[in-house]
Amino acid sequence: MKNDHRTKNVIMRRQLHVLATVAALTLGVADAGSAQERPAARGCPTAEIFATDNTAIITDPADSRLNTRLTLFDQEVRKIIHAHGARSGSSTLLDGVFWSGDLRKATYERSREFDVDQVGRDGLHHIADVVAKQYHQESVLTFRCLPRTSTDTDAVEIQAPGVSRTRLHDALLADAEARDRLGGGSVTLDGRLVLIAPLADLPVAQRFTAELGVDWNRAEVRYGDEEFVS
Repeated sequence: MKNDHRTKNVIMRRQLHVLATVAALTLGVADAGSAQERPAARGCPTAEIFATDNTAIITDPADSRLNTRLTLFDQEVRKIIHAHGARSGSSTLLDGVFWSGDLRKATYERSREFDVDQVGRDGLHHIADVVAKQYHQESVLTFRCLPRTSTDTDAVEIQAPGVSRTRLHDALLADAEARDRLGGGSVTLDGRLVLIAPLADLPVAQRFTAELGVDWNRAEVRYGDEEFVS
């Protein structure tokens, strides 16, 4: 995550949403269960780390810095993962689109998602902390895949095909609630949506994915625990 106020705003909103009513939380879980009953852990690693080495705020989608493949960064983060006793899996390039409340416009970010196995909650936190400090990031997002019924489950990761960066940008600008509650999302280079949202905001995320043209029956919903490590 780049070093700006967007991350702080998202963290504060998500912390507030943890205080959502039990009724709202129950509704979110029930809705997800009825919409998506196939195993959420299909290919789901133990955990994921979402990070970048960029510290600039990029508002131009044609900025050349968005063309980087983060190859050296990929190698270095894998070494960090191994050095702290975990096992690195695949790594995926992501094009992120996020809403900046301070700038009142969308920002762009090229990042990587790292699969991490053989790691616990504390180990994952420590690795993300090392990455954040080494690359001067305000925070690094982690997601631990967990059963839907786990007491630690507080978020969902939605993946779905057929979404471009442009479509994600346009939908985010058109939906004020999604901008405020979700902050933004990412797509892979082959057009697969990757959206992490607090469990209490699952109805918002489901509506937003529909606005992106996603067939909910084709979406994969993973349950787990998210953390912004700073």
